[in-house]
Amino acid sequence: MSTHRTIAVGGSQPYAVRIGADALTRLGEHAGAVPGRKVLLVHQSGREPLAEEAAATLRAAGATPVLAAVPDAEAAKDVGVLADLWRRLGQEGFTRSDLVVGIGGGATTDLAGFVAASWLRGVDVVQLPTSLLAVVDAAVGGKTGINTAEGKNLVGAFHPPVEVLCDPAWLGTQPRADYASGLAEVIKCGFIADPTILDLVEADPAAATDPTGHPALALDLIARAVQVKADVVAADLTESSLREILNYGHTFAHAIEQVEHYTWRHGDAVAVGMTYVAELARRAGRIDTDLAERHRRVLTSVGLPTAYLPGRWEELRAVMGRDKKSRGSTLRFVVLEGLGRPARLEGPTEEQLQEAYAAVS
Repeated sequence: MSTHRTIAVGGSQPYAVRIGADALTRLGEHAGAVPGRKVLLVHQSGREPLAEEAAATLRAAGATPVLAAVPDAEAAKDVGVLADLWRRLGQEGFTRSDLVVGIGGGATTDLAGFVAASWLRGVDVVQLPTSLLAVVDAAVGGKTGINTAEGKNLVGAFHPPVEVLCDPAWLGTQPRADYASGLAEVIKCGFIADPTILDLVEADPAAATDPTGHPALALDLIARAVQVKADVVAADLTESSLREILNYGHTFAHAIEQVEHYTWRHGDAVAVGMTYVAELARRAGRIDTDLAERHRRVLTSVGLPTAYLPGRWEELRAVMGRDKKSRGSTLRFVVLEGLGRPARLEGPTEEQLQEAYAAVS
């Protein structure tokens, strides 16, 4: 089996997602394309060795790297962190022909993308995702953003990268619980578009959570999930209709994240969110009991949660009412009408909403 995969992401600003051991070499080619190019390396705290390696590659290509460490996880997506990066860009004299690189998990790539989108109304960004969640979700698709006190990703822009580069070896350094959390987004792609993903996970759940021990399986799962996202994004960059299917499970997940003050892993919340929306779809007559139960079986097999605390409905319901996917006071959910057949459920009854919550609490 190939140890490299390249997935083309089409649309008005096409780019490639390259998964393989030559990621840093490719980064050097980008930097060397513009003589004397300045490159801001926005890197997650704890990823200093990789950032230094990237900087050395850039210097060898004739570029001038500027390293900028940012806090871990969601703490990076803060307006204060953003302002510090703008200050660095101004002090270093970054122009339109210079480059921003994001090195880290999904929060870091979200931040780096927004820095690039907002500086001089848009400079190039290359993403180097180092977590499974980042490579299959955050770094692909061109959605960038930061959080505010009122909610997650409320400030952002659509700004596709010029390339996404990932060495699978970087993912093997993740704690297994974090890798499993990223698998939630992979499994999501299985339910909405590519059921082979579910078959692969079900055939050997332990292997699916061990990228170092089973690199070929990891590469196949990652490439399949990226392909699903690439197909959707190419058809609908700005989330007007089709792209909503990528939010499968996310309405309830975002409510959990906000109620828990972002202390939950994103993938864990998405796993519960998919279980919730499967129960909701079952009550709305969209799917059968077996498909609803398959959500629980697949997610549980890789160690992901499928239940949330009872007694929190009022809080969760209030947050869901403010969700980006709502229209006025009508709640909208992405549901399945069968395996690989996503659809929209608008305005479910309050009884259905509460029954589905009872089923996951």
